[in-house]
Amino acid sequence: MSAHNEEAPGLIEDQFIVAAPTVLEAGTEAAGQRLDQWLAGKLGPDMSRNRVQMLIKQGAVRIGGKPVDEAKRKLAAGDVVSVTMPEPEPATPQGEAIALDILYEDAELIVINKPAGLVVHPGAGNWTGTLVNALIHHCGDSLSGIGGVKRPGIVHRLDKETSGVMVVAKTDRAHKALSEAFADHGRTGDLQRAYLALVWGIPPRPTGTVDAPLGRAADRVRRAVVPEGRDDARHAVTHFTVVERFGEQQQEFATASLVECRLETGRTHQIRVHMAHIGHPVVGDPDYGQAFRTKANRLPEPLKTTVKTFPRQALHARLLEFRHPATHLAMRFEAPLPRDMEALVGGFRKL
Repeated sequence: MSAHNEEAPGLIEDQFIVAAPTVLEAGTEAAGQRLDQWLAGKLGPDMSRNRVQMLIKQGAVRIGGKPVDEAKRKLAAGDVVSVTMPEPEPATPQGEAIALDILYEDAELIVINKPAGLVVHPGAGNWTGTLVNALIHHCGDSLSGIGGVKRPGIVHRLDKETSGVMVVAKTDRAHKALSEAFADHGRTGDLQRAYLALVWGIPPRPTGTVDAPLGRAADRVRRAVVPEGRDDARHAVTHFTVVERFGEQQQEFATASLVECRLETGRTHQIRVHMAHIGHPVVGDPDYGQAFRTKANRLPEPLKTTVKTFPRQALHARLLEFRHPATHLAMRFEAPLPRDMEALVGGFRKL
């Protein structure tokens, strides 16, 4: 679902942090080996190859004093490799004065309209400036420890570039009840989630269901539809309804649709993967819509430029319904399309 995002591997553990660069010399046995593989072996059993690759991308690895930007670079005997470890990060997130669009708040929970570009909780590459940092500042000690130190109050997530409604728990009672509701995905309760997605093309039917298991893609970062029997296959079901069709009556330009998606399960990137799987990827999706990037060339100006410069996937969490963990009253929250996505949809309406 695009309601969940991937966590990148941790950058580096505290035990590897040193005041000065670690300097290593490649012997004859290292000649021809990949830099990342060799470094992972030299820096100890707890230093994964992924962590080494992240250090290389950050410019923290040098050969002969010059930064290296390719993890696959082959070593030569005598190469002098230096690794500068990053400074330690705070063990727990710190509060930051980041503005929040609050839809509702009481002693048990807070509902916000998350903007695109805001990461939900700290992780590799995003240790500050997250929703959690903002919540700690806003809620103070009342949020401390709820659901864990690093993700206090978080019961579900939205991808960084997905906007829309989120609920966060402020008490243990609320965290337990909401976590159970999200884990059940509304099958036996009152939880409902609806997303609006602008997708390429027009589905042949006004409604449909994508029932296809998801697992890790070949790059181990993205998700993909995988065979049901595979070890990492997870049951995933998305129901969609076509809300608007754009360009249906003409043949000169590319077509698109505004689709409402409702989740029966909640897998990482679920909506994005499922819509791409049926040939209708989300407009602007950098991970699952690459094959459709040239579609923008089949649009008139200024829409062509608007699509090409749109910085994210056109996906928005429009609706969230749940039962209040304390009052047990049904609650419903909606967030209108943000301005950037409204402008994008408006451009397609002119086709």
